[in-house]
Amino acid sequence: MAHENRNARSNPTQRLLDVVEWLGNKLPDPAFLFLFALLVTWGVSAYLAPIEFTELNPSTKQPIRVVSQVTSSSLVNFLANMVKTFVEFPPLGMVLVSMLGVGVAEHTGFIPAALKSLLRLTPRKLLTPMLLFVGLLSHSVGDPGFVLVIPLGAVMYAAAGRHPLLGITTAFASVGGGFSANFLPSGLDPLLQGFTQSSAQIIDPQIVINPLCNWGFMTAACLMIIGVGWYVSDCVIEPRLQRLIVDGEASGVVPSMNLEPCEVRGLFAGLAGLSIGLIGLAWSAWPSDSPWRTPDGSLVGRDVPLMKSLVPLIFLLFLVPGVVYGYVAGTVKNHRDIVQGMTKSMGSISYYMVMAFFASQFTAAFTQSNVGVLLAVKGANTLAALNMPPQVTILGIILLTAAVDLLIGSASAKWALLGPIFVPMLMSLGISAELTQAAYRIGDSTSNIITPLMPYFPLVVLYCQRYVKETGIGTLTSLMLPYSISFLVCWSLLLMLFWMLGIPLGLQAPYTYGV
Repeated sequence: MAHENRNARSNPTQRLLDVVEWLGNKLPDPAFLFLFALLVTWGVSAYLAPIEFTELNPSTKQPIRVVSQVTSSSLVNFLANMVKTFVEFPPLGMVLVSMLGVGVAEHTGFIPAALKSLLRLTPRKLLTPMLLFVGLLSHSVGDPGFVLVIPLGAVMYAAAGRHPLLGITTAFASVGGGFSANFLPSGLDPLLQGFTQSSAQIIDPQIVINPLCNWGFMTAACLMIIGVGWYVSDCVIEPRLQRLIVDGEASGVVPSMNLEPCEVRGLFAGLAGLSIGLIGLAWSAWPSDSPWRTPDGSLVGRDVPLMKSLVPLIFLLFLVPGVVYGYVAGTVKNHRDIVQGMTKSMGSISYYMVMAFFASQFTAAFTQSNVGVLLAVKGANTLAALNMPPQVTILGIILLTAAVDLLIGSASAKWALLGPIFVPMLMSLGISAELTQAAYRIGDSTSNIITPLMPYFPLVVLYCQRYVKETGIGTLTSLMLPYSISFLVCWSLLLMLFWMLGIPLGLQAPYTYGV
């Protein structure tokens, strides 16, 4: 074993990751990192505010003006809205509500029992592709995958006798690094399509973009992510994790793979409760006039009641089987045990709430300052001025998007900003809006997992610290960097292959546009 560790350390890739880990861990605590980023935003906005830029804001069609965040009115507004900014921070409410239900299901024993049962059916060597597959499926429900799949990945690997951090990195790679890839259509498809169509209509007012214009390509990307992620997890990350001792508070999760008779009864009862809930949801959503649908009968889109209710539904679909399991298996005696499970789950994410406070303040200031808009527009204009071949231009779009993603985490927010720039620009060069959107989705996904400014990154650090106390920003970044680079390269090559062979990206999705 010692010989293997020496070989791992002598590997150039491992030495590079050691440097990344060392540098990353020299960074301050994530909470103070967001505070520092807030102060930098203030300073940069004050410096740039007097400058008159000629670049146009794609949303307002007016010249971009950086708004100083250190004027008396801005500072008063910052203090007056501090509480509102925090409580309305999008990831915060989702994390809190989801964890209430998940906490009960974990506290009563339903989740450990279900995972032990699943692991008895899954060979140890196939655990990685199975977890990658589950992470990709979670994209159908959007961001809740960050809250559910990643911590469950750690529990599953711990139960299988493998390093729990490998479960976290594998799940994070799938949920975050492959965010746009999905076997099934998701709410992200019509969300991005709406911005793409409005951007394309700047050039062609009659053009219509199919919401599933990238579905074929994103389905193929799932297979790529499973294959590449499997190799990176088992051949690159697992050897590196040999030196990290599991010493956290959750180091003893699911110590036994055997199910007691009471656990089996509870598991069947809990799964029955979950099945009844899912059947009831499907039955109520089936009619065309169901209140879960929009007035036109749609179940897909931003304003669909079902999509808006996903987080509360996740809460209930974990709470109900968790409670049923607890009473049948005997782990719950009364309602106080249920409340205790919720309380315990809230205590486990208290650190995340501190980081979310500072993250929310930075995000609000960065958005209000228009610094992000300026950086994105200048980058896009520079790319257009280079007048490169179409394939090189598309690769440039991917890289620029990945760079912007390091600062702006929201996929829809970035595309609302970049779409009106990229889409008309490339349509004028003969490149279709559908191809431009596919390129954007690659860059938007692959750098999610290496930026501490991504809203869920601090939460993943917290998951890691439950098992390895010394885990820091650098540790997680060094573990995720191989996934990020591998996905970026392979996903881009896959797009080039699709383009070269003329394989349809999706429904009604050409590669070229004729002006």
